[in-house]
Amino acid sequence: MKWLELFSVASATLVSAVTVVVLYSLGVRLTAIAGDTRTAPAAWTRPLAYTCFALCGAAILFGLYLIIPYFHK
Repeated sequence: MKWLELFSVASATLVSAVTVVVLYSLGVRLTAIAGDTRTAPAAWTRPLAYTCFALCGAAILFGLYLIIPYFHK
C-alpha cells in the first residue's frame, strides 16, 4: 500500500473539511453580528458574511465536481 498517497488524501480531506466548517461558522457569526439591534454593526459585516457563504458553497461544488466523474469526462 502506498502510505504517502493515503496520508496525502487524508490531509487534503481534513483541510477541506476544516475550511468549509470555518467559512460557514464565520458566515453565521457575521450574520448574527450584522443583525444585532443593540449596537450599530459595521457596514462590511453582512457582505462579508454572504461572501463566506458563497465561498463555502463554491468549495462544496468544487468537491462535487471532483467526486462525480460525469462532470470531467
